[in-house]
Amino acid sequence: MQRLNLGFVGFGLIGGSIAKALKKRGADIRVLVYSRRKNPELDAGMNEGIIDEVVYDIDDSFSSCDFIFLCAPVQRIIDLLPQVKAVAGTDTIITDVGSVKEKICDAAVKSGLGKKFIGGHPMAGSEKTGYASSTDILLENAFYLLTPSPENNQEDVSRLRDLVSGTGATCVVLDPHEHDRITALISHIPHLVAVALVNLARVNDDGEQTLKTFAAGGFRDITRIASSSPQMWEEICMLNAETIDKYLVEYEQIIRECREAIKAGNGGKIFDDFETAGEYRDSLPTKSSPLLGKAHELFVNIDDRAGAIATIATILSVAGINLKNIGIINNREFADGVLRIELATDDDVARASELLTKNRYDIVERK
Repeated sequence: MQRLNLGFVGFGLIGGSIAKALKKRGADIRVLVYSRRKNPELDAGMNEGIIDEVVYDIDDSFSSCDFIFLCAPVQRIIDLLPQVKAVAGTDTIITDVGSVKEKICDAAVKSGLGKKFIGGHPMAGSEKTGYASSTDILLENAFYLLTPSPENNQEDVSRLRDLVSGTGATCVVLDPHEHDRITALISHIPHLVAVALVNLARVNDDGEQTLKTFAAGGFRDITRIASSSPQMWEEICMLNAETIDKYLVEYEQIIRECREAIKAGNGGKIFDDFETAGEYRDSLPTKSSPLLGKAHELFVNIDDRAGAIATIATILSVAGINLKNIGIINNREFADGVLRIELATDDDVARASELLTKNRYDIVERK
């Protein structure tokens, strides 16, 4: 297979992780990176063999690229489209990694890039930024969403899909508007809620910073994303404002009803809210989806003891069975702690079930 030339306009956490994952998995690629200024992190990328060339202008160096990734804040991506259009080759596919898609895709069509631009959103990340924070496993088992326009041909969409699937991500094709609706609820609103919770604690803390001292465990977990880039999230909220506002109104109503129930001593309402939310939350990683296909899962009763998960993982690993995901479920459906194991195929599930049964593990049948 001919070597692919990949261009990256911006090369931080996401761009670096894409390139690292592809090279780790053996993809024959050449990586060209545009940077506005000298950056020691990119020197490290050159020394590591991830980056093949760094340029400081968006110029004809990109004309030979098979794919160009725009890895920048969402408004900057829109601003970059005319520059990239001017240097892209005839067969170059241009994509991006922004978490808002409709405005970016519309801008691409309006700029005459409807046939060449395919929106992209790798749904992975960290509160950390920069190439130094990138890893070759960041995208593994994450969703990588593609949002083509009606002007794109299926062959180009398939080419990009094959490429990004090579990072270990699960690639899904969506309409740009549907993408923004989904991400508003599962990403944009949670970030705003996390920010609100942190600021609520901040303004109610005392001189001894008592709240900060005890803000561990659950509070730290659910507010981790509040440490994300302020610039990035300002732009995301502005570019997906209408959809975010719609769901914020609904969220405000839910909080208002919760407040009224607490004020009125309506414990039943609070119980019901936790019960229905818990049932839905527990179902998130365990249900098959028409969009993603069947989930290949196995559920195993485990004892609450140190090393229990590691023992099971070792048994499967020795047998050459690769784990895609693993986690413990504790809810009303299972009396004991149950390990959910996600595997690649039904054959892997059957082999793992037989192997664990022989090792005296109790396999849970879940409908």
